[in-house]
Amino acid sequence: MSNEMGWYYATDGNPVGPMSREQLIRQLPDVGGPDALIYGPTTPNWTKARHVASIIGGLRGEKAPPPPKARMADEIDYEIFGDDMQFVEITLDPDEVVVAEAGAMLYMTQGIQLETVFGDPSKQQGLLGKLFDAGKRMITGESLFLTTFGALGRQREKVAFASPYPGKIIPMHLDELGGEILCQKSSFLCAARGVQIDIAFQKRIGAGLFGGEGFILQRIRGDGIGFVHAGGTIVKRELASGERLRVDTGCLVAFQPSVDYDITSAGGIKTSLFGGEGIFLASLTGPGAVWLQSLPFSRLAGRIAGTFSAGKGKGEGSVLGGLGNLFEAD
Repeated sequence: MSNEMGWYYATDGNPVGPMSREQLIRQLPDVGGPDALIYGPTTPNWTKARHVASIIGGLRGEKAPPPPKARMADEIDYEIFGDDMQFVEITLDPDEVVVAEAGAMLYMTQGIQLETVFGDPSKQQGLLGKLFDAGKRMITGESLFLTTFGALGRQREKVAFASPYPGKIIPMHLDELGGEILCQKSSFLCAARGVQIDIAFQKRIGAGLFGGEGFILQRIRGDGIGFVHAGGTIVKRELASGERLRVDTGCLVAFQPSVDYDITSAGGIKTSLFGGEGIFLASLTGPGAVWLQSLPFSRLAGRIAGTFSAGKGKGEGSVLGGLGNLFEAD
């Protein structure tokens, strides 16, 4: 709790102060103790000392709680619009900034200033550090550059970012999620300035080789808000300690670092080869939260590609279907 010179107590209807928290606690036994009226940085109105936890705790000899950590990320406001093709509109106060993937912007108001940056803008680093961060982004399949959008005027401004394919935008409040999440490659959309976008490597060879996302995941960490995009409908599952969930490897969107991620066989040889679920499944063991998507982009792209290759030039109701291509000249 703050120990600033901002505390007062009342005696005979008159305020006495300002003073520090420790000075107030030393004075209170002589002016009414727990029933004394006090006012300070955490009390919007005059109130009895017994109702202020840090003060009554001090009277009982308890140590003051440590002061809260200063927030690193900008505190942005947002609203998500749409159903299956969503976009997020972010409102920035003066001097606030949001960081986004190149090409994700939908629209912005007049007072927004955009800038393309090399490397992670949340870090103070030299050229070598920026080159290293840009190289890691290339590994995850992202652009070398990020774009920052800042409200540099004297009024609030708005900027919106759109999802790249049908699905949902998931707001990740990192300060409520332990400060870090791991997510699939290419899922990051945008985040408040101060949120770091990095990569994480799979610890197990099996999960890296057969886990759907390879050895590399995106790591988003900080104390602000980041936005992740995934396909179809999104479901969040809270896994208890030791609780195990098996999912299709492509349907895993994100999970907390406390969740143990591995791969497991889908079943016997016949099931693996002809069951349609692949040879391996992702095995997730709690505790922690996981986010799943109903329509991975790879599944959507595969179905579209298969339709074009099998039924080129034929209607969906054709009797011959793909066989008609055998008799069709190029």
